[in-house]
Amino acid sequence: MRVEEILRPTSAGLYSELGDFHIDPTRPVPRALITHGHADHARPGHDAVLATRETLRIMAARYGADFVGTAETAVLGEPRRIGDVTVRFEPAGHVLGSAQIVVEAGGSRIVASGDYKRRADPTCLPFVPVPCDIFITEATFGLPVFRHPDAEAEIAKLMASVAQFPERAHLVGAYSLGKAQRVIRMLRDAGYAKPIYVHGAMDKLCRLYEEEGVALGPLAPATVESGKKGDFAGAIVVCPPSEISERWARRFPDPVACSASGWMRIRQRVKQSGVELPLILSDHADWDELTATIGELGPREVWVTHGREEALVRWCTLNGIAARPLHMVGYEDESE
Repeated sequence: MRVEEILRPTSAGLYSELGDFHIDPTRPVPRALITHGHADHARPGHDAVLATRETLRIMAARYGADFVGTAETAVLGEPRRIGDVTVRFEPAGHVLGSAQIVVEAGGSRIVASGDYKRRADPTCLPFVPVPCDIFITEATFGLPVFRHPDAEAEIAKLMASVAQFPERAHLVGAYSLGKAQRVIRMLRDAGYAKPIYVHGAMDKLCRLYEEEGVALGPLAPATVESGKKGDFAGAIVVCPPSEISERWARRFPDPVACSASGWMRIRQRVKQSGVELPLILSDHADWDELTATIGELGPREVWVTHGREEALVRWCTLNGIAARPLHMVGYEDESE
């Protein structure tokens, strides 16, 4: 049996000929297996979708109840037969409901990891290492310059700034799915008990996280229409990153522009985005975690789907591991 029959890259995404399904397809297909709910991996319009219960809920919240013809729930760790392959989902540690997809046939095991991180995250299950023959990895931060600092220390920076500038509102740019809820939960774990104000675009997903057992504490809408500008002095406001530089942000008292992203490691990105307080907080593995994960899993071959592909391929080659970039398009950095 050829590996290409089990799983191979196509213009629509990874495709299993033996199972007749795609993983995270970039356009509508008859059957899709979805790793997680970010829009570059989870698109509407498929005839059938297999994903974790949380991912299906996230897709319905984002696209509407009719986002798919038939929705099937994947239970973590439970193998199922699809055509001539066996498939199971294992936690990826990226966002709520995120999973790696393990595909096995003819004695070969391929793990499509989707997006993943190795740091502890109070809002989702941790990454589960699955030894395999072929490991398909992202490389969003696949350069040695990307070494993420301690996440709790970044939240401590935000707390210290809030204490230092009690007359100013702190606007934290964070993606609506995963990053926003992680920032809020980490603030709670650090002892911040006051209401946290959230942009309207985040309300639905924050409520979903709460329903799934992720306690976010008191939240309030980030709108000045119902009060005075000064009411937000000393407040923490979580909003989409794009809103920091918009007119919306100027409604708040002398706002401190913050951004929670792995890209805040790059000074030019900080400067371009007009961020005053960069928070290097990523939902992806950094360089050391990418290479350590490959070493831990012991694959004979590594496929790199998207990100900084060439550097990671080069590292694998130097360490005696066959590797190749897949040059797949359609996967962006929405989760950062």
